Amino acid sequence: MFTGIIETLATIELIEQQQSNKVFTFNSFISNQLKIDQSVAHNGVCLTVVNVRENTHQVVAIQETIDKTNLKEWKIGDLVNLERCMPANGRFDGHIVQGHVDVTAICVDIIDQQGSWKYTFKYDSEHITVEKGSICVNGTSLTVVDSQNQMFSVAIIPYTYENTVFKTMKIGDSVNLEFDILGKYIAKLMKH
Repeated sequence: MFTGIIETLATIELIEQQQSNKVFTFNSFISNQLKIDQSVAHNGVCLTVVNVRENTHQVVAIQETIDKTNLKEWKIGDLVNLERCMPANGRFDGHIVQGHVDVTAICVDIIDQQGSWKYTFKYDSEHITVEKGSICVNGTSLTVVDSQNQMFSVAIIPYTYENTVFKTMKIGDSVNLEFDILGKYIAKLMKH
């Protein structure tokens, strides 16, 4: 389980095809602290560490993960948000995040608000957002500012902007979304 509070950024150093899987090699200042079999969220996707070297670690993504996330668009040199699992005695500084991407979205607008940035995302699914509710964008726990049908906006403060992939994001970029788990359970109960 994660909280959506990003620890650091990692750079993609290598992408290798292994049959239908892809092996990603990342460089980050926490890579040497990771352990094989450890779950780490990479842009909100929970992936298992399979190899650790000095300043790099590797993960393997199966075809289903590649198909349902923005991993298929990753390139060597891209920055990725990293978060290790929350320890049992840890604090919830964000919200409950599982590292299971529900859908991808497209960034359709970025507005510089002179001290913060407003990012708007459009997605194609029945999932809903609510104003002041939680949403996880590329693994980052955020609060929804505006909520519309299949579209929402979030406000990004300078700290989040500088320490996550938001600083490199452009209009047209694809992002991973994980909707609030409590909202998903309520929506499912309401259908029955």
